[in-house]
Amino acid sequence: MSAGYPLLFLALGTLGGIGFLALAARKQVADLKNDPRRSNIIKDHGGTPRPNMPGTEH
Repeated sequence: MSAGYPLLFLALGTLGGIGFLALAARKQVADLKNDPRRSNIIKDHGGTPRPNMPGTEH
């Protein structure tokens, strides 16, 4: 086994672990939202915008 193979295995294992954690986090957020197609945790996203605060009109 040459000196480069352990480093390659470590790099691929690290990328695999990061990918697994990202998928697990996405599933957790989708479960919280009860919608597996979206990973956005804001349930009322896309609604009407709230009015501007007084003094912020441009």
